[in-house]
Amino acid sequence: MLAVRALHKSYRSGASHLAVLRGVDLRLAAGEVMALTGPSGVGKSTLLHLVAGLDRPDAGTVEVAGTEVTSLKGPPLDRYRSRTMGLVYQFHFLLPEFTALENVRMPAVIAGVPDGGKARAAALLAEVGLSGRGHHLPGQLSGGEQQRVALARALVNDPALLLADEPTGNLDEETAAQVSRLLFDLAAARGLAVLLATHNPGLAAACHRTARLEAGQVQMTAPRPDGIIV
Repeated sequence: MLAVRALHKSYRSGASHLAVLRGVDLRLAAGEVMALTGPSGVGKSTLLHLVAGLDRPDAGTVEVAGTEVTSLKGPPLDRYRSRTMGLVYQFHFLLPEFTALENVRMPAVIAGVPDGGKARAAALLAEVGLSGRGHHLPGQLSGGEQQRVALARALVNDPALLLADEPTGNLDEETAAQVSRLLFDLAAARGLAVLLATHNPGLAAACHRTARLEAGQVQMTAPRPDGIIV
């Protein structure tokens, strides 16, 4: 589902360049959940942004579901971001003036989905345990509820790949565990490929594999023997 090959990315720092990614290789199968770990500032978010098509590498390729993302521009890139992948951040980034249901529907409305994805958005809210909260504004929801809305929003266009950047980093331990379990359940039910950046060792240990990013390169763990998330 996801193939990252020889990915390089650097940023200008004064008169020099700061190399963040130095030939990253990574593969992720459909139905697999992979943790992306490493020290703060090592480039985990950079890697996610490159896979999401939000930034471009200096060299290397990103291929998702048979499409080379690094070669896309204009409307094809917009369609990839809208349809093929979903993105969840540490902070929910919900639009405060719109209800939970309207926030979940937003990507579907932008993508021109018939009926603005209203029925699918309502079904997803029910699936994340918020069927009675669809008409509430974000400010009327708890932090965990807001993050569940953000997760439903990321899935409303039925992506093949879900990217999550510290999805539980802003939550207390109990709520973080609930959101993690929900993410795993949704991924398993849909056969999603999930790449999530995390500093949470418990969350990383629950994934099928872990990719540790350090010194610009990735070191992979072996797959779990049973291939099952616990």
